[in-house]
This record gives sequence, C-alpha cells and structure tokens, in this order.
Amino acid sequence: ATRMVQRGGRYNYQETEVFEATLAKSEALEKSYVRAYPGSSLPLHHAVIAFTSPEKSLVVADPGYEAAGGAARISGANVVRVPLAPDYAHDVKAMVKAAPNAGCFYICNPNNPTGTLTSREDLAWLLQNKPAGSIVLLDEAYIHIAGAQPCTDWVAQDKDLVILRTFSKIYGMAGMRAGAAITRPDLLEKMGGYYTGAMPTTAVAAATASLNAPNLVPQRRK
Repeated sequence: ATRMVQRGGRYNYQETEVFEATLAKSEALEKSYVRAYPGSSLPLHHAVIAFTSPEKSLVVADPGYEAAGGAARISGANVVRVPLAPDYAHDVKAMVKAAPNAGCFYICNPNNPTGTLTSREDLAWLLQNKPAGSIVLLDEAYIHIAGAQPCTDWVAQDKDLVILRTFSKIYGMAGMRAGAAITRPDLLEKMGGYYTGAMPTTAVAAATASLNAPNLVPQRRK
C-alpha cells in the first residue's frame, strides 16, 4: 500500500483487475463472478436497491445488522423483521413465511450483533424455498473469524445468491476500504447500475497482498 501511494496520480485500473482475479481464484470462481467494492457496505446497499422495491420486501433478522434496512428506505421496500430462532440463528422458515413477496433475504453470517452462525443446511433450505425471483444476500464479513465454511461454492452453481466480503475485519483494513460482491455475472450487472468509479489503489494492493499470504488468516484467527 505504501509503494502504491507513489502511483496515486493514476487510476491504475489493472490493480483492481488483479485483485478481482486473485479473489476469484481463491474461491475457485471465474473472475466474472467477482466485483471489487470499497468495503462491503456499498454492495450491500446496491443489492438491496437493485432487488427490492415497494412491491418486493426486504426480509432481515431481528436483531441483525441494520444497514440493509437503511438501504430499503431508498428503494421504498417494506422491511420485514423476523426474530432470531431460540439458538440465535436466522429462522429461515419464518423469514420465508413472513414475506411471500420478498425480493431480498439479508443474512449476516455470522450475525451482527449476536455472533451466531446459521447452518449451511438452513441456508440451503432458504435458497430452495424462497420466492421465485428473489435473492439471498449473504454477508460474510466475519466468516474468517468464525472459521466457518463459506458458501461461494453455491455461487459457482449459479444460485440466486449474492455474497459480500470485506477486508475491514480479520484483514485489518477498515479505513482503507476494500471488499467485494461475489455472485453470478447477471446479478452483478443489476447491482452495477448504481456504481461507477475507481477503487482506491492502496486498498486493492494491500488486499491482493493479503490474499497472497496463505498463513495470514489462520495466524490472526489464532
């Protein structure tokens, strides 16, 4: 990142392309399934705006990370808040039942603020039983800290799934702003209509270096 400052007078788009390719390779995906963002808050907002409307609700957990509900005010979507299950996981069956017209189901996994995981079995059920045309927006901001299995393999199967990643947590880059949306290209295109511009090159350089350091995540988790 320090070396990249010296090149800060240029857009250096190629650095973003290298980052996207590196992240895609680490998740066994094609590069077209990854789009860089400055953190994960921006793609969270853009996904909610793209896939909800006054006719298509946003479904969230209660309690859960509040940013998705804020984005729904822009799209005019109704926000359906569903209490967590007794074990503090997302109650996916109740979420589907609560909003048959849903456009987006937001799942923060591990959840913020409870720190609890929703099982892959429940997430698979949600993808299988959600309303046609809706998406599951899976926020994996804390997935590396939890040591849980990510769900990018379902993205490779072209599920109706958008995964959010950020380098603000275990990678320690909150102020530098690097992240990504991981999903199939047609869904990225729908989200991309709300975003244009270049990534901060210091952030993508540091993010790429982090991905290329295989021991970084396990050392920091320990």
